[in-house]
Amino acid sequence: MPEVSTDAVKQYLLSLQDSICGGLELEDGGARFLEDGWEREEGGGGRSRVLADGTVFEKAGVNFSHVTGASLPPSASAQRPELAGRSFQAMGVSLVIHPHNPYVPTSHANVRLFVAEKPGEEPVWWFGGGFDLTPYYGFEEDCVHWHQVAADACAPFGDEVYGRYKAWCDDYFYLKHRGEPRGIGGLFFDDLNEWDFKTCFGFMQAVGDAYLKAYLPIVQRRREIEYGERERQFQLYRRGRYVEFNLVYDRGTLFGLQSDGRTEAILMSLPPLVRWEYDYHPEPGSAEAKLTEEFLTSRDWLAQ
Repeated sequence: MPEVSTDAVKQYLLSLQDSICGGLELEDGGARFLEDGWEREEGGGGRSRVLADGTVFEKAGVNFSHVTGASLPPSASAQRPELAGRSFQAMGVSLVIHPHNPYVPTSHANVRLFVAEKPGEEPVWWFGGGFDLTPYYGFEEDCVHWHQVAADACAPFGDEVYGRYKAWCDDYFYLKHRGEPRGIGGLFFDDLNEWDFKTCFGFMQAVGDAYLKAYLPIVQRRREIEYGERERQFQLYRRGRYVEFNLVYDRGTLFGLQSDGRTEAILMSLPPLVRWEYDYHPEPGSAEAKLTEEFLTSRDWLAQ
């Protein structure tokens, strides 16, 4: 493989979008994804796929984008100021799944490649991505499974990789103004170019391919649990945390908006229904209280 093979990455990302959409459709058994292709005036485009009001999934969005531009947006060059002003191309698959049943967690995954270019110089490239889980009602079995799949995906690339990217995920998906994590974490990595291009690409593929292995067994275990208005209202309240994180902190959202991406595709991560309640506190000893007390903590789930 050439040192920087963007065509190979693009073909993988397109096939990943296809396989994830196919797996989610099969699990839902009712609705299908609708595709919306789009083009960006400055360069590039993508295909947005959204499944709505399914049997299992209230809203599922799986986006592919490949955009180019004359100058890196601030969100992309903030960690590398020396690259400011370079032309760029960025490609990736990003997805967020919001189920109907409050006992089924929300999940998110993203894998991406950035290439910054300047005439007469070698291109600078890096990979990023990961996946994380946001439960509304906690089950240790689900958390252990999610993290075990993450650890298995990382294992061929070094003994320390899972621990490093698990910790980065815990740090990244943290709402500072709330003093709490968004969920129970998973993997997060960015600016990855410490190995050669082929190895870094292989790691991105391992993470992308692991997503359905991590998520679908949890969906299958929880999708038939009965729930009522109390659980539904708590789910809608906790979804507010998801919205707050994506609009205040998420680097992908900022990059999309700063690079004049397609707003509908960028904000497809937001849930269809959500609520806020002033100074809400769950009943002590309740399952709702248990979520923040026992699950939304930085735990070593594989030490169980």
